[in-house]
Amino acid sequence: MKIYHGLDSFEKPAFAVVTSGTFDGVHLGHQKIITRLREICRKNAGESVVITFWPHPRMVLSKGNTDLKLLSGIEEKAELLEKAGVDHLLVLPFTAEFSQLSPEEFIQKIYIQGVGTRKLVIGYDHRFGKNREGGFEYLTQNSANYPFTVEEIPRQDIDDVGISSTKIRQALQEGNISLANQYLGYAYGLRGEVVHGDKLGRTIGFPTANLRIAEDYKLIPAEGIYAVRVFLEAEEHQGMLYIGNRPTLVGLHETRIEVNILDFNRDIYGAEIRLSLIEKIRSDAKFESLDAMKTQLKKDELRSREVLG
Repeated sequence: MKIYHGLDSFEKPAFAVVTSGTFDGVHLGHQKIITRLREICRKNAGESVVITFWPHPRMVLSKGNTDLKLLSGIEEKAELLEKAGVDHLLVLPFTAEFSQLSPEEFIQKIYIQGVGTRKLVIGYDHRFGKNREGGFEYLTQNSANYPFTVEEIPRQDIDDVGISSTKIRQALQEGNISLANQYLGYAYGLRGEVVHGDKLGRTIGFPTANLRIAEDYKLIPAEGIYAVRVFLEAEEHQGMLYIGNRPTLVGLHETRIEVNILDFNRDIYGAEIRLSLIEKIRSDAKFESLDAMKTQLKKDELRSREVLG
């Protein structure tokens, strides 16, 4: 997959089959749109183009609002789109000025002049242009003016319940990782740098790698214990993830993200690790003693091993 940051560097394919949107999480609904793009490409010897925006539009239009949490940063999004089989990813810088483009200006500047669109495929709820005024209706009403045809993927074709990034965020915030993964079509991921902690975990037989997530907008699931797959460079390990403020040990004000990598004993400070969250084992809890907590952690480990196989 070729990645372009801005229109200036974009190389127009002979037959561009295009879709656009934020694609946060690249969930199953998004993947169905991409599957359709690929089908059209095969029939027309075309190449698929996904247009997305960074920063996320709400980061710009709701500046100062820190409530927005995303399922994927731009690097994660690019990796997911590449796995889905996209040929070209065009990342357009989203600015306050860009947000003022009218639907017609957006069509002319981006779809026609910028990308050379021959076929446009959009989801049932896709909006574009100033105040989200553009959509499927606008495109069909003015189709005679454009050198491309447009196709809308109906809601029922995406999913009967209407998969959306909003529903996935809600599931994660409730700790329902199984439902979130079902909607995503893959296991939700976290990634970050291993940093020094206070090393209390190793004193009770459960040493952990403390994870620092670089993006403050990344959605962190509900507090609790999760069975996870841990990816360190080319290695894959099983692990037990903790998200919480450790009420039994110290009762921190900030949330900690710590992973106990099973059957592992190496110094990996400074390394980047990636986690795939498979199943929530239990919610966070405060125990009467460290012994009681250790007893529960042993049960959590057994359950995690069972889940991870």
